[in-house]
Amino acid sequence: MRHATKSAAVATVALAMLAAGGYGAYSLVGLTGKSTAAPAPKPSAQVTSPPTAALAADTANAFLAAWSKGDVVGAAQLTDDTQSALAALTAFQTNLKPTGLTLAVSGPATAAAFASATAGPSPTSASADPAAGASGSPSTANQVLESFSAKAAFAGTSSTWQYTGYLAVERTGDGSTAVHWAPSVIYPQLSTGEGLAIQRISAAPSSVTDRNGKPLTNFPSLTPILAQFQQQVPTADAADAGSAVVITDATGQATAQPLFTITAPKPAQPFKLTIDARVQAAAEQAVQAQYGNGAKPSAMVAIEPSTGQILAIANAPATQYDTALLGTTAPGSTMKVITATALLHAGISPDATMPCPSSYIVGQKYQNDFTDARPNNTFTQDFAASCNTAFIKQATQTLQPGDLAQTAKDYFGIGTDWKIGVTSVDGSVPPAGQSSDETAAEYIGQGKVTMNPLQLASVAATVESGTFRQPILVPGLPQPPAAQSLPSGVLSNLRAMMNAVFTESDGTAYPLNAGLSGNIGGKTGTAEVGAPGTPTNSWFTAYRDDLAVCAEVIGGGYGAQAAAPAVIQVLKVGNPG
Repeated sequence: MRHATKSAAVATVALAMLAAGGYGAYSLVGLTGKSTAAPAPKPSAQVTSPPTAALAADTANAFLAAWSKGDVVGAAQLTDDTQSALAALTAFQTNLKPTGLTLAVSGPATAAAFASATAGPSPTSASADPAAGASGSPSTANQVLESFSAKAAFAGTSSTWQYTGYLAVERTGDGSTAVHWAPSVIYPQLSTGEGLAIQRISAAPSSVTDRNGKPLTNFPSLTPILAQFQQQVPTADAADAGSAVVITDATGQATAQPLFTITAPKPAQPFKLTIDARVQAAAEQAVQAQYGNGAKPSAMVAIEPSTGQILAIANAPATQYDTALLGTTAPGSTMKVITATALLHAGISPDATMPCPSSYIVGQKYQNDFTDARPNNTFTQDFAASCNTAFIKQATQTLQPGDLAQTAKDYFGIGTDWKIGVTSVDGSVPPAGQSSDETAAEYIGQGKVTMNPLQLASVAATVESGTFRQPILVPGLPQPPAAQSLPSGVLSNLRAMMNAVFTESDGTAYPLNAGLSGNIGGKTGTAEVGAPGTPTNSWFTAYRDDLAVCAEVIGGGYGAQAAAPAVIQVLKVGNPG
């Protein structure tokens, strides 16, 4: 599974479904035009002396006159690349269908003016460097640069699109003159492979709110997420969309900023996310408390198990890396939820004796967070106390290579491509083919396993509900299912084991269970990262009724020290619905 950040596109990709197909074709009445049969090629040999000012102006005027009346063949014949010019001019007429087009030479232009006009961003490049923008910059000695005024009228509006264009006239080998063809002749900011089109545009929402219509602007962790939606959310109803002239690349993808609005879209309504303001407030407070306790970066995600809807996303500090959605670190013993699922599915009973030695060697020496051996432990006790050695020993003897990755994918959706509505990074569990030492480490959430709070909140949510529901931030987004729901026997045993983390006297979260009622379960994690001696990351994932929460505190130590108190703080708030 890749670690590369998924482009949020994130918001645009996630919301294309809501826009009833995203951008669509917009048909307007246009000019008739002449035949588009391919004209004869222009002589390509060039000379080094430019045409006279009068000849350059005459050629430019003739070209613009033919183009403006729809004679694309005649216009193309006045260029040094008839085939390319014909294709581009035909596309202009076909795609834009202007009801009127007025083009007139303004006079000689400077190279500096041309460079400035071509420096604007295009949909395929964020660069403002003219060298990265439009092609065909007139810089050769045999060319004269002319500017021209362009006015295009469209059905549906009394306004006209006006811009200043540029073209270069050159002397050719047969002594005649020709317009030097480049995409920038059509519009200064066009590069090779780009064109103009009319496409739908939609108004940005008047506001982005939580699922109950409450404002979200006071939550610092959500600021970058809200910005994505404010800029990119399309109107859900296609009838409310407007239309505009845009630059498109070879695939038809349009720039986010229209060049000219033909018809304005209707004002958009507030757009609701799945976030719950009350849960978000609790999550913000929880991560800020951990960050303030020694400046440890903290992150949290809360999910509604019954729906998969994301109720909270919090990071502290909010102005730095989005660990909650983009993190790629070892999850430590929270991974034992998935390892335990694989062992239960393989037939290991929760009451089976599973000795917990003080150390165990598979390539390297593995130890626990406690020093004593516990030879009479059961599987459930090992899970509750988080015995690394018991898990590695039993999993090594019971599971086959690849079982862990398959379990993660089949039951928890980890290893599939999540599209939650904004940019996120998927979790990763290596497939079969790893070394025995690496595989042993993966059973306890070390090695090459990487997760973030989003995935592990989903793991807890899956156990609470029994079924994986891909997390989403936008109501109505597709939620591809995992291959299987958790088998009933495995599910009931797994829930009991996660409950023991809170209720058994040796459970890692037992000292923190005061005030927690209802259906609860959890798992702590202590993840070793970096060189020996580097502070461990603190993890905790848990659920209480219809609320699942995971937190990671970088350098926070044991799971019960930092992440667990943060998660429990939010669980006590509950899911207000």
